Amino acid sequence: TYVQYGAADLGIAGSDILIEHGGQGLYQPLDLDIAKCRLVVAAVNGYDYGAAMQEGARLRVATKYVRVAREHFAAKRIHVDLIKLYGSMELAPLTGLAEAIVDLVDTGNTLKANNLVVVEEIMPVASRLIVNPAALKLKRVALRPIMDAIDKARLP
Repeated sequence: TYVQYGAADLGIAGSDILIEHGGQGLYQPLDLDIAKCRLVVAAVNGYDYGAAMQEGARLRVATKYVRVAREHFAAKRIHVDLIKLYGSMELAPLTGLAEAIVDLVDTGNTLKANNLVVVEEIMPVASRLIVNPAALKLKRVALRPIMDAIDKARLP
């Protein structure tokens, strides 16, 4: 938000946030290849996700990634009731609030601790360098060396 509205010239944001909230108007010159994880669909171990994913089926899904989840399931022609949550996502299937969740997963330890398993991967996620396009035009001389230094410092 700070970079998008010009309060900051550049910043770092996860690709999940850029996709969910829109990276419109932002220049995204570098995938920093850090903070890698996956955006996934997870359900209670033993849940018959295949049966739930039959065309025309209806599924309750808890997530803070409402836009991405809606688009993902719409592409599969699955009706979803999306429940917006911001924390303790893993509790939703355990309490019966939802059959599945859409959330970020790194190691999977939190899912495992809550008897959940990944049933589908939506997309890989990593941090990206973002730049305000107006700042890039007006402050190119100052920003270019910073962007180049970040690019050179990236892991091979």
